[in-house]
Amino acid sequence: MAIDSKTSAKALEILAAGYQVSHSKSPAFYDTYERKGDCKHQTHYCPGCGHGVAHKLIAEALADLGLQDKTIFVSPVGCSVFAYYYFDVGNVQLAHGRAPAGATGIKRTCPEAIVISYQGDGDLAAIGTAEIIHAANRGEKITVFFVNNAVYGMTGGQMAPTTMLGQKTTTSPWGRRASNEGFPLHMAELIATLEAPVYVERVALSDNKNIMKARKAVRRALEVQRDGIGFSFVEILSPCPTIWAKDPVQARKWVAEKMIPEYPLAVFKDKAHEAIENRAIPQRSVQDVLEIRAKDDVPLTELPKHSHHAEDLRIKVAGFGGQGVLLLGQLLTEMGMREGLEVSWLPSYGPEMRSGSANCHVCLSQRRIGTPLVTRPDVLIAMNEPSLRKFAAQVAPGGLILYNQEHLPQDLHLPHARVLCIPASEIADKLGSSKAANMVLLGALLEATHCLLPATAEGVLTTKIKKADMLTWNCAALRAGREFMDNLTPDGTITRAH
Repeated sequence: MAIDSKTSAKALEILAAGYQVSHSKSPAFYDTYERKGDCKHQTHYCPGCGHGVAHKLIAEALADLGLQDKTIFVSPVGCSVFAYYYFDVGNVQLAHGRAPAGATGIKRTCPEAIVISYQGDGDLAAIGTAEIIHAANRGEKITVFFVNNAVYGMTGGQMAPTTMLGQKTTTSPWGRRASNEGFPLHMAELIATLEAPVYVERVALSDNKNIMKARKAVRRALEVQRDGIGFSFVEILSPCPTIWAKDPVQARKWVAEKMIPEYPLAVFKDKAHEAIENRAIPQRSVQDVLEIRAKDDVPLTELPKHSHHAEDLRIKVAGFGGQGVLLLGQLLTEMGMREGLEVSWLPSYGPEMRSGSANCHVCLSQRRIGTPLVTRPDVLIAMNEPSLRKFAAQVAPGGLILYNQEHLPQDLHLPHARVLCIPASEIADKLGSSKAANMVLLGALLEATHCLLPATAEGVLTTKIKKADMLTWNCAALRAGREFMDNLTPDGTITRAH
């Protein structure tokens, strides 16, 4: 093998010893990238872009620490969105700036997972400022990698919150001015002032020495999360050759000469060795919530046992504001939780306090719930005619519709579902409070589906309603709804006067 005169003595020594020097792709990366045609072995990033280096450092750390199979990568809009094309881990893509909020939900749902929020400066420090500040302030046990190149890289080079004074961009052609655009945000320092974050450091991809320091910081941040300690944040000063109109070498030099003086490299906070159990975020299971609730009313051992016949029940409750639509959904979720089910409740309503439209989505399941949105309800509780007309067609074939009237509108035919017309408002009015119509329908639902126990419903009402007369009316309405169902034949007609 021919060796020129520039080969170092160290290289000659290695070759003489028979060693082979090679560089390989981290196993945390996919073998091929989902790109068109001949691009499958190419990245989306421009030559000299810091994202590729940051990806490599993170992938190596995940593999070295044995975290690949338990990692969920959260990436928002911007150049950082391409992460899911490269990392062979769980991947979630979110709207611009919302990665910390999504990462919070994922971590609290899957506390055993390693959750990474990977964001750029236009994303994290602009539209996502509230999300990152509050996630950090709560001490969420996630790891945030913040790639700061002082400009909006993907969308044309506009001024970012981290654009430096005097720096020209497409939206600051005369350079950023403090009097007009304000000062650049120093996110690492800002995060470090909060009480909850455990580890905060700023690194740079300006040269090999600083890249080695960045590698240690990335690993350290992941270790903090692996050990269940708390929130970790690493800001990475990164070159953007294309938008800066520089070649890769010049771009790295610009990071060293311009960015580092403005954004000093440092460990701003490292409390990993302190005793911080008092700041730990509790990851509560359904059983935890049940035990907490049990302290306020009935002991867990005395709660009724119920064999749930369906794995999933999706319910939509709809009507006018003021009819107790949202409360009915809340009661159902509370009941489901007390009976050990997974539950979710999602409200939807307009700005009006009364007479506006309102509806809510309720999921009761023996399994984990993937989405709180109910698009094909098994049960529709329609408390008025507009809601019936709007949502009846969405009910799954063979589903159930409970309608707050004696009869369906003559022009409305719903052969795909079982329809039960219940004059709930009239029944409640006879009991002394027309406001209890929602409880009549709740009782009817329990009797028609046997999805939850009436005793559970009464227990929830006892906890929620403090006024004795209101509690009496609501419990009576609940029983009246069940009794009404007892008087119905299979085709929905009344067998005797109620």
